[in-house]
Amino acid sequence: MVDGREVGEVKEVAEVKEKTVRRGPVRNYTDLLVYRQAYRLALEISKLTRTFPRVEQFEMGRQMRRASRSVAANIVEGWAKRVSAAEFKRHLVLAHGELTEMKFWLDLAADEGIAARNRCAELKAEYSKLGMLIHNLWKEWRKI
Repeated sequence: MVDGREVGEVKEVAEVKEKTVRRGPVRNYTDLLVYRQAYRLALEISKLTRTFPRVEQFEMGRQMRRASRSVAANIVEGWAKRVSAAEFKRHLVLAHGELTEMKFWLDLAADEGIAARNRCAELKAEYSKLGMLIHNLWKEWRKI
């Protein structure tokens, strides 16, 4: 049985996919929905951290920017090594790990009062959706 939260999350992923224009076959990493979402979120995190107090821009802000950029970077690196399904999947797992780290940093930023709690919650929800997309891509990529 699926609980209400899972059904809601599945609907959210469907909404993300519906809002994204499909441009034909995947020929480049930029055609991947997971990459486009990860890149967009990295830009959002960069924008958010610029609002942090100066000392936190160099402490927490740097960690958040690194982790958010690493999500997209691991997708790109995995795509470059996609000849090996196992290698691509390994990079998707790494991207998912960085994504989970981002959720931690967002919780910490909200709890320490460095960033607005509602904005952190919105970004965490976006990262959760991205996590589901990455997981689904991992499951479906050239099944071994």
